[in-house]
Amino acid sequence: MLKVKVCGITDADNAKAIAETGIDFAGFIFYPGSKRYVGEMPDNRLFENIPESVVKVGVFVNENPSTVMGISRFAGIEMVQLHGNETVSYCGSLRSCGLKVIKAFRIGSKTDLQLINAYSDVCDYFLFDSSTGSYGGSGTKFNWQIIEGAGFSKPFFLSGGIGPEDAHLLKKITCNMFFAADINSRFEVKPGIKDTDKVKKFTDQIRNLC
Repeated sequence: MLKVKVCGITDADNAKAIAETGIDFAGFIFYPGSKRYVGEMPDNRLFENIPESVVKVGVFVNENPSTVMGISRFAGIEMVQLHGNETVSYCGSLRSCGLKVIKAFRIGSKTDLQLINAYSDVCDYFLFDSSTGSYGGSGTKFNWQIIEGAGFSKPFFLSGGIGPEDAHLLKKITCNMFFAADINSRFEVKPGIKDTDKVKKFTDQIRNLC
């Protein structure tokens, strides 16, 4: 069954409401350059309001590994999404410390797929996002046909411009490693605050289409 991840949550009450919509993963961005950055001193309730049934994911961009570990312990993060230029050895070091690792790749053409499987032994999942000037949250899709027929060694999250109307399009993707839809900016009231009704409707559609 296709999973759903909501990324870029910044408000504790909103986090609680979103967690109750049936999602599988809740993403918190610890990159100061993002409009959805949780801040230097986020409210503990932001993480405490996520039940154990929903996996908390910390999103980092080229961060010092010791900082990633410290934040993960503080926030109860069990999975990290590495969205920058992190090397194979970097990913392996965090995974060896017990964290599950999602390695993100920005996809613009088939040539961007060439080095992905080099990360197979040091991560648990891949994530494919649009190739833009920003690290996620662009609201822009890439050509999903690029990943069709490609042989991936890990399950992957699909990100980049997925909107409330796209559930039926996602179900047309035939790649058997397609694991989860990662939604963000197109489900927002404003950056960092998600529209609960849109998330609930989308999640229900994904479940009903399985």
